[in-house]
Amino acid sequence: MTKKDIFAKMTWNNFLSKQFQEQYFKDIVQFIKKERDNHKSIFPDNNNILNAFKLCNFSDIKVVILGQDPYYLPNQSNGLAFSVNMNIPIPKSLHNIYREIREDLNIETPMHGNLESWARQGVFLYNTCLTVESGKPNSHANIGWQEFTKNVLTKLSEDTEKSLVFLLWGKSAQNNQQYINARKHLILTATHPTPLSANKGFFGCKHFSKTNAFLMKNNIIPIEWGNI
Repeated sequence: MTKKDIFAKMTWNNFLSKQFQEQYFKDIVQFIKKERDNHKSIFPDNNNILNAFKLCNFSDIKVVILGQDPYYLPNQSNGLAFSVNMNIPIPKSLHNIYREIREDLNIETPMHGNLESWARQGVFLYNTCLTVESGKPNSHANIGWQEFTKNVLTKLSEDTEKSLVFLLWGKSAQNNQQYINARKHLILTATHPTPLSANKGFFGCKHFSKTNAFLMKNNIIPIEWGNI
């Protein structure tokens, strides 16, 4: 089997299995279980916490978009960064992402906010913290997800044959830049698309056209950002 064949057959399964056995991950699981047992609402539901891994095969990943933590209102979070369930109003940050795509690529704004089609094209929509308590943003920022994120990004950086594009919006995402090999991958940074900072560097960043230009330069099929 050639090196190329090995990379092509890589999945998340072995990586996740190893993480599940680590004490830090067992502590995360125990914490979430205890919170749910105490009748606290935790988002997303257990089936969707690792949704980004389910919908985007390791060997298919082309682009990594780092979010902060899941949406903290009921029925919003589906386990994909910046994405919401169907029939849910588009959040302001995602609305600003759509605005930048429209202005960058002249693509019509989608009518919903479910980004599963991006994931299936190879966009890994990953929140650096994978759970949150209802109504309390960043409430799970210190329960162990930092270790998991470090391991995820290190694997993406080191164990992929092709060069990836990492989109790091805001300080929370950019704090993880240390785990990415900048000599191998393209790292694009901007302010977070939230209305509080979108006008300070996110609007006009043209990350979507830059991403596709990089992919095509490396003979990788570009992302259809309007295919939602």
